[in-house]
Amino acid sequence: MHMADALVSPAVGGAMLAVTAGLAVYSASKVKEEMDEKKIPLMGVMGAFVFAAQMINFTIPATGSSGHIGGGILLAILLGPYAGFLTMASVLLIQALFFADGGLLAYGCNVFNLGFWTCFVAYPLIYKWFTRKGLSARSISWGAIIAVVVGLQLGAFSVVLETLASGKTELPFSTFVLLMQPIHLAIGLAEGLITAAVVTFVWKARPEILAKTAVGAALGNVSLKKVLTALTIAVVLVGGGLSWFASAYPDGLEWSMERVAGTAELEAPDGIHQNLADIQERTAFLPDYGLISTGAASGAEVGPGAAEE
Repeated sequence: MHMADALVSPAVGGAMLAVTAGLAVYSASKVKEEMDEKKIPLMGVMGAFVFAAQMINFTIPATGSSGHIGGGILLAILLGPYAGFLTMASVLLIQALFFADGGLLAYGCNVFNLGFWTCFVAYPLIYKWFTRKGLSARSISWGAIIAVVVGLQLGAFSVVLETLASGKTELPFSTFVLLMQPIHLAIGLAEGLITAAVVTFVWKARPEILAKTAVGAALGNVSLKKVLTALTIAVVLVGGGLSWFASAYPDGLEWSMERVAGTAELEAPDGIHQNLADIQERTAFLPDYGLISTGAASGAEVGPGAAEE
Protein backbone atom coordinates (compact mmCIF):
# COMPACT_ATOMS: atom_id res chain seq x y z
CA MET A 1 0.00 0.00 0.00
CA HIS A 2 2.31 2.70 -1.28
CA MET A 3 0.47 5.93 -0.57
CA ALA A 4 1.11 8.98 -2.74
CA ASP A 5 1.79 12.35 -1.12
CA ALA A 6 -1.56 13.66 -2.37
CA LEU A 7 -3.32 11.34 0.10
CA VAL A 8 -1.86 12.91 3.24
CA SER A 9 -1.69 16.38 4.73
CA PRO A 10 1.62 17.88 5.92
CA ALA A 11 0.49 17.44 9.54
CA VAL A 12 -0.33 13.75 9.14
CA GLY A 13 2.73 13.09 7.00
CA GLY A 14 5.01 14.87 9.45
CA ALA A 15 3.55 13.10 12.47
CA MET A 16 3.92 9.68 10.86
CA LEU A 17 7.49 10.48 9.79
CA ALA A 18 8.28 11.27 13.43
CA VAL A 19 6.67 8.03 14.63
CA THR A 20 8.52 6.01 12.01
CA ALA A 21 11.84 7.69 12.85
CA GLY A 22 11.35 6.82 16.51
CA LEU A 23 10.58 3.19 15.66
CA ALA A 24 13.61 3.02 13.38
CA VAL A 25 15.97 4.40 16.04
CA TYR A 26 14.62 1.95 18.63
CA SER A 27 14.85 -0.96 16.18
CA ALA A 28 18.42 -0.02 15.28
CA SER A 29 19.40 -0.02 18.95
CA LYS A 30 17.87 -3.48 19.42
CA VAL A 31 19.64 -4.84 16.35
CA LYS A 32 22.92 -3.38 17.60
CA GLU A 33 22.41 -5.14 20.94
CA GLU A 34 22.12 -8.47 19.13
CA MET A 35 25.51 -7.91 17.43
CA ASP A 36 24.66 -10.62 14.90
CA GLU A 37 26.87 -9.96 11.89
CA LYS A 38 25.60 -13.07 10.08
CA LYS A 39 22.18 -11.47 9.87
CA ILE A 40 23.46 -8.59 7.70
CA PRO A 41 23.73 -10.56 4.43
CA LEU A 42 20.36 -12.16 5.14
CA MET A 43 18.85 -8.69 5.62
CA GLY A 44 20.30 -7.62 2.28
CA VAL A 45 19.01 -10.62 0.36
CA MET A 46 15.60 -10.50 2.04
CA GLY A 47 15.33 -6.79 1.29
CA ALA A 48 16.09 -7.50 -2.37
CA PHE A 49 13.56 -10.34 -2.39
CA VAL A 50 10.78 -8.19 -0.94
CA PHE A 51 11.68 -5.35 -3.31
CA ALA A 52 11.45 -7.68 -6.31
CA ALA A 53 8.30 -9.39 -5.08
CA GLN A 54 6.54 -6.06 -4.51
CA MET A 55 7.03 -5.34 -8.21
CA ILE A 56 4.80 -8.27 -9.20
CA ASN A 57 1.08 -7.60 -9.02
CA PHE A 58 -1.06 -10.74 -9.08
CA THR A 59 -4.68 -10.68 -10.24
CA ILE A 60 -7.47 -11.02 -7.66
CA PRO A 61 -10.08 -13.13 -9.50
CA ALA A 62 -13.55 -11.70 -10.17
CA THR A 63 -12.66 -8.25 -8.82
CA GLY A 64 -10.83 -6.38 -11.56
CA SER A 65 -8.10 -5.68 -9.02
CA SER A 66 -4.62 -6.92 -8.27
CA GLY A 67 -2.26 -7.04 -5.33
CA HIS A 68 1.36 -7.62 -4.39
CA ILE A 69 3.02 -8.85 -1.24
CA GLY A 70 3.85 -6.39 1.50
CA GLY A 71 6.54 -8.63 2.97
CA GLY A 72 6.44 -7.43 6.57
CA ILE A 73 5.59 -10.80 8.11
CA LEU A 74 8.12 -12.58 5.91
CA LEU A 75 10.84 -10.20 7.09
CA ALA A 76 9.81 -10.47 10.74
CA ILE A 77 9.81 -14.28 10.69
CA LEU A 78 13.22 -14.63 9.03
CA LEU A 79 15.01 -11.61 10.51
CA GLY A 80 13.14 -10.81 13.71
CA PRO A 81 10.83 -7.82 14.21
CA TYR A 82 13.52 -5.15 14.61
CA ALA A 83 15.74 -6.12 11.69
CA GLY A 84 12.58 -6.82 9.69
CA PHE A 85 11.23 -3.33 10.33
CA LEU A 86 14.53 -1.69 9.37
CA THR A 87 14.70 -3.74 6.19
CA MET A 88 11.15 -2.74 5.25
CA ALA A 89 11.95 0.93 5.91
CA SER A 90 15.03 0.66 3.69
CA VAL A 91 13.11 -0.99 0.84
CA LEU A 92 10.39 1.67 0.93
CA LEU A 93 12.94 4.50 1.03
CA ILE A 94 14.72 3.15 -2.04
CA GLN A 95 11.40 2.78 -3.84
CA ALA A 96 10.36 6.34 -2.99
CA LEU A 97 13.67 8.03 -3.83
CA PHE A 98 14.80 6.15 -6.90
CA PHE A 99 11.57 4.79 -8.39
CA ALA A 100 9.01 7.42 -7.29
CA ASP A 101 6.92 4.61 -5.83
CA GLY A 102 5.22 6.06 -2.78
CA GLY A 103 5.50 9.69 -1.73
CA LEU A 104 8.21 11.26 0.40
CA LEU A 105 5.66 13.02 2.61
CA ALA A 106 3.74 9.74 2.87
CA TYR A 107 6.91 7.74 3.58
CA GLY A 108 6.24 7.54 7.31
CA CYS A 109 2.69 6.36 6.66
CA ASN A 110 3.88 3.68 4.25
CA VAL A 111 6.53 2.35 6.63
CA PHE A 112 4.06 2.32 9.51
CA ASN A 113 1.29 0.66 7.50
CA LEU A 114 3.51 -2.03 6.00
CA GLY A 115 6.11 -2.43 8.73
CA PHE A 116 4.73 -1.58 12.16
CA TRP A 117 1.54 -3.64 12.12
CA THR A 118 3.29 -6.68 10.68
CA CYS A 119 6.56 -6.68 12.62
CA PHE A 120 5.36 -5.41 16.00
CA VAL A 121 1.73 -6.57 16.18
CA ALA A 122 0.82 -9.42 13.83
CA TYR A 123 4.16 -11.23 14.15
CA PRO A 124 4.38 -11.42 17.96
CA LEU A 125 0.66 -11.77 18.64
CA ILE A 126 -0.43 -14.02 15.77
CA TYR A 127 2.48 -15.89 14.21
CA LYS A 128 4.29 -16.57 17.48
CA TRP A 129 1.02 -17.76 19.07
CA PHE A 130 0.52 -20.33 16.32
CA THR A 131 4.12 -21.55 16.68
CA ARG A 132 4.28 -21.39 20.49
CA LYS A 133 4.26 -25.19 20.83
CA GLY A 134 6.95 -25.72 18.24
CA LEU A 135 7.71 -25.24 14.59
CA SER A 136 6.05 -27.48 12.03
CA ALA A 137 4.90 -27.04 8.45
CA ARG A 138 1.34 -26.74 9.74
CA SER A 139 1.98 -24.21 12.51
CA ILE A 140 4.29 -22.13 10.30
CA SER A 141 1.80 -22.04 7.43
CA TRP A 142 -1.24 -21.16 9.51
CA GLY A 143 0.69 -18.65 11.57
CA ALA A 144 2.09 -16.94 8.48
CA ILE A 145 -1.24 -16.82 6.62
CA ILE A 146 -3.29 -15.45 9.53
CA ALA A 147 -0.56 -13.00 10.55
CA VAL A 148 -0.32 -11.63 7.01
CA VAL A 149 -4.10 -11.22 6.76
CA VAL A 150 -4.32 -9.43 10.13
CA GLY A 151 -1.31 -7.22 9.39
CA LEU A 152 -2.65 -6.21 5.99
CA GLN A 153 -6.11 -5.49 7.37
CA LEU A 154 -4.61 -3.19 9.99
CA GLY A 155 -2.45 -1.53 7.35
CA ALA A 156 -5.39 -0.98 5.01
CA PHE A 157 -7.47 0.46 7.84
CA SER A 158 -4.59 2.80 8.70
CA VAL A 159 -4.60 4.11 5.12
CA VAL A 160 -8.28 4.99 5.52
CA LEU A 161 -7.66 6.68 8.87
CA GLU A 162 -4.70 8.64 7.51
CA THR A 163 -6.73 9.99 4.58
CA LEU A 164 -9.57 10.81 6.98
CA ALA A 165 -7.22 12.69 9.32
CA SER A 166 -5.80 14.49 6.29
CA GLY A 167 -9.24 15.80 5.37
CA LYS A 168 -9.49 14.03 2.02
CA THR A 169 -13.20 14.55 1.40
CA GLU A 170 -12.92 12.76 -1.95
CA LEU A 171 -12.52 9.55 0.06
CA PRO A 172 -15.36 9.45 2.63
CA PHE A 173 -14.57 7.08 5.49
CA SER A 174 -17.59 4.76 5.34
CA THR A 175 -17.40 4.16 1.59
CA PHE A 176 -13.63 3.95 1.42
CA VAL A 177 -13.27 1.49 4.30
CA LEU A 178 -15.97 -0.81 2.91
CA LEU A 179 -13.90 -1.20 -0.25
CA MET A 180 -10.40 -1.21 1.23
CA GLN A 181 -10.92 -3.94 3.83
CA PRO A 182 -12.50 -6.68 1.65
CA ILE A 183 -10.12 -6.27 -1.27
CA HIS A 184 -7.10 -6.36 1.04
CA LEU A 185 -8.53 -9.46 2.72
CA ALA A 186 -8.28 -11.22 -0.64
CA ILE A 187 -4.81 -9.80 -1.26
CA GLY A 188 -3.76 -10.87 2.24
CA LEU A 189 -4.83 -14.46 1.65
CA ALA A 190 -2.72 -14.61 -1.51
CA GLU A 191 0.27 -13.02 0.22
CA GLY A 192 -0.19 -15.36 3.16
CA LEU A 193 0.14 -18.40 0.93
CA ILE A 194 3.28 -16.99 -0.69
CA THR A 195 4.77 -16.13 2.70
CA ALA A 196 3.97 -19.58 4.07
CA ALA A 197 5.67 -21.23 1.09
CA VAL A 198 8.87 -19.18 1.43
CA VAL A 199 9.10 -19.58 5.21
CA THR A 200 8.42 -23.31 5.00
CA PHE A 201 11.22 -23.67 2.44
CA VAL A 202 13.67 -21.84 4.72
CA TRP A 203 12.53 -23.93 7.71
CA LYS A 204 13.16 -27.18 5.82
CA ALA A 205 16.51 -25.95 4.50
CA ARG A 206 17.79 -24.40 7.75
CA PRO A 207 15.36 -24.82 10.68
CA GLU A 208 17.89 -23.14 12.97
CA ILE A 209 17.21 -19.78 11.31
CA LEU A 210 13.57 -19.73 12.37
CA ALA A 211 14.26 -21.25 15.77
CA LYS A 212 16.99 -18.76 16.70
CA THR A 213 15.18 -15.75 15.23
CA ALA A 214 12.02 -16.60 17.18
CA VAL A 215 13.87 -16.22 20.49
CA GLY A 216 16.11 -13.35 19.42
CA ALA A 217 19.27 -15.44 19.47
CA ALA A 218 22.24 -14.81 17.20
CA LEU A 219 22.54 -17.09 14.19
CA GLY A 220 26.06 -17.97 15.31
CA ASN A 221 27.57 -20.80 13.26
CA VAL A 222 24.41 -21.52 11.27
CA SER A 223 25.30 -21.89 7.59
CA LEU A 224 23.30 -19.51 5.41
CA LYS A 225 24.86 -20.42 2.06
CA LYS A 226 22.02 -22.64 0.81
CA VAL A 227 19.28 -20.21 1.86
CA LEU A 228 21.09 -17.12 0.55
CA THR A 229 21.77 -18.82 -2.78
CA ALA A 230 18.16 -19.93 -3.19
CA LEU A 231 16.79 -16.50 -2.27
CA THR A 232 19.23 -14.75 -4.61
CA ILE A 233 18.10 -16.98 -7.48
CA ALA A 234 14.49 -16.19 -6.54
CA VAL A 235 15.23 -12.45 -6.68
CA VAL A 236 16.64 -12.80 -10.20
CA LEU A 237 13.74 -14.95 -11.38
CA VAL A 238 11.07 -12.74 -9.84
CA GLY A 239 12.57 -9.41 -10.86
CA GLY A 240 13.80 -10.49 -14.25
CA GLY A 241 11.24 -13.06 -15.32
CA LEU A 242 7.91 -12.87 -13.54
CA SER A 243 7.78 -9.08 -13.97
CA TRP A 244 6.80 -9.71 -17.59
CA PHE A 245 3.62 -11.42 -16.40
CA ALA A 246 2.47 -8.87 -13.82
CA SER A 247 -1.23 -8.10 -13.69
CA ALA A 248 -2.47 -5.05 -15.57
CA TYR A 249 -5.32 -4.49 -13.10
CA PRO A 250 -5.14 -1.65 -10.53
CA ASP A 251 -3.91 -2.63 -7.09
CA GLY A 252 -6.13 -2.67 -4.02
CA LEU A 253 -5.66 0.99 -3.11
CA GLU A 254 -6.03 2.23 -6.68
CA TRP A 255 -9.06 -0.01 -7.19
CA SER A 256 -10.74 1.35 -4.06
CA MET A 257 -9.96 4.97 -4.94
CA GLU A 258 -11.32 4.60 -8.47
CA ARG A 259 -14.63 3.35 -7.11
CA VAL A 260 -14.90 6.06 -4.46
CA ALA A 261 -13.33 9.13 -6.07
CA GLY A 262 -13.47 8.13 -9.72
CA THR A 263 -9.68 8.31 -10.01
CA ALA A 264 -6.64 6.50 -8.64
CA GLU A 265 -4.72 9.77 -8.25
CA LEU A 266 -5.87 12.79 -6.26
CA GLU A 267 -4.54 16.21 -7.17
CA ALA A 268 -1.75 17.27 -4.84
CA PRO A 269 -1.86 20.83 -3.48
CA ASP A 270 0.99 23.28 -3.99
CA GLY A 271 3.56 24.05 -1.33
CA ILE A 272 5.36 21.20 0.41
CA HIS A 273 3.68 18.61 -1.80
CA GLN A 274 5.08 20.23 -4.93
CA ASN A 275 8.49 20.76 -3.34
CA LEU A 276 8.75 17.08 -2.43
CA ALA A 277 7.51 16.08 -5.88
CA ASP A 278 10.32 18.16 -7.40
CA ILE A 279 12.87 16.38 -5.20
CA GLN A 280 11.47 13.01 -6.21
CA GLU A 281 11.60 13.97 -9.85
CA ARG A 282 15.31 14.68 -9.51
CA THR A 283 16.20 11.56 -7.52
CA ALA A 284 14.05 9.00 -9.35
CA PHE A 285 16.04 7.59 -12.26
CA LEU A 286 13.41 4.96 -13.08
CA PRO A 287 9.94 6.32 -12.18
CA ASP A 288 7.40 3.54 -11.69
CA TYR A 289 10.05 1.00 -12.74
CA GLY A 290 9.67 2.29 -16.31
CA LEU A 291 12.49 0.38 -17.96
CA ILE A 292 11.10 -3.00 -16.93
CA SER A 293 7.44 -2.16 -17.34
CA THR A 294 5.74 -4.38 -19.86
CA GLY A 295 3.07 -1.79 -20.49
CA ALA A 296 4.23 -1.06 -24.02
CA ALA A 297 4.46 -4.71 -24.89
CA SER A 298 1.54 -6.34 -23.14
CA GLY A 299 -0.50 -3.70 -21.37
CA ALA A 300 0.65 -4.94 -17.98
CA GLU A 301 1.94 -2.57 -15.33
CA VAL A 302 4.88 -3.55 -13.18
CA GLY A 303 5.37 -2.24 -9.69
CA PRO A 304 3.44 -1.80 -6.46
CA GLY A 305 1.86 1.29 -7.92
CA ALA A 306 2.32 1.94 -11.58
CA ALA A 307 -0.15 4.77 -11.05
CA GLU A 308 0.93 5.23 -7.39
CA GLU A 309 -0.58 2.71 -5.01
